[in-house]
Amino acid sequence: MTSARTLWKRVPAPVVDLAVVAVATMDMLLNLWDASQLSLALAALGCAALAFRRRFPFTVFLLSLPATLLQEVAVAPLVALFSLAERSRDRRLLAACVAASAVVGSIAGPYGDGQGIVQPMTFIAFAYSLATAAAPVLFGQLVQAQRDLARRLVEVEDAKEHERALHAQAVLAHERAQLAREMHDVVSHQVSLIAVQAGALQVAAEDAETKEAARTIRSLCVTTLDELRTMVTLLRASGGRATELTPQPTLADLRKLVASSGTQAQLTGELPAAVGTPAQRTLYRTVQEALTNVRKHAPGATATVELWQDGEDVGVTVTNTPPTRPVVPLPGSQQGLVGLRERAEILHGSLEAAPTVEGGYRVRLRIPLTTD
Repeated sequence: MTSARTLWKRVPAPVVDLAVVAVATMDMLLNLWDASQLSLALAALGCAALAFRRRFPFTVFLLSLPATLLQEVAVAPLVALFSLAERSRDRRLLAACVAASAVVGSIAGPYGDGQGIVQPMTFIAFAYSLATAAAPVLFGQLVQAQRDLARRLVEVEDAKEHERALHAQAVLAHERAQLAREMHDVVSHQVSLIAVQAGALQVAAEDAETKEAARTIRSLCVTTLDELRTMVTLLRASGGRATELTPQPTLADLRKLVASSGTQAQLTGELPAAVGTPAQRTLYRTVQEALTNVRKHAPGATATVELWQDGEDVGVTVTNTPPTRPVVPLPGSQQGLVGLRERAEILHGSLEAAPTVEGGYRVRLRIPLTTD
């Protein structure tokens, strides 16, 4: 059945229309009982009009009515009704056309001696004509509904394909944002520490060879940080807010972080065990970024990392003193605090970062206790 339907669709429309006109003409000739020029002309007009049934279905139907009144033809009016029903969505118009066709069909016909006298309409003749006229209309409406359903299925499939594409883009943006955040938080942190240590070695070293080696290391670190900043910016441009995809450090790693930060820092306070894993990762990253900034922008400063709980909120405050040594200029990606604020907003928290009145700097994170 599917192959037959496919084959039928491949037939050109003009060929189908020509075949319909030929069948209607044959039907007219086989049922010809009035050879007057008027009846022949109207019948021929009704049959020929079927060639334009696709563009002017209602006009073709009107042209088929006189032929039905004067001749016992069936193909022309039925095809005209089908074509109209296949294309029209006006149910009232279709009902009126069925009624008109039934009335014309029930009063037409020769009377006994073949003199062309119109016989009176009877209820049986009208009911038969009404059923005959309704059949092609119902079939035409069925074809129209099938065509609409096929079009709707195509639209639904296109919408699903578009949704799949958007989902793939969202996943890609999610991964890029995660990669950008982790590149900045982990790689940038380590490279910055290397650069600071190299700068300190360059200042403290006495022999020229050591100074040159330290200078080279610091120069390579600066270049790496510049390239990393560009990569993070590009990844952020195509990424979005997203939570972590892989396990990250938690509060259990804070003491190790503080001890290995290269800054004279002290960890105080405790947090309850009910702190969720996403909140622990955010607290860890905040401390990591704050201590990195202390090493980069406040050489010789001391820092205090304070964990605290305030009602239903928990947080951490990292405060550093003013620098005691000249600042070695290092490139900044300008994305550290932005990333921390994004993490805080994801957990419905807040991040504050501002200089202190003593000349140091303070970073304060506040997030709800239950964030899972």
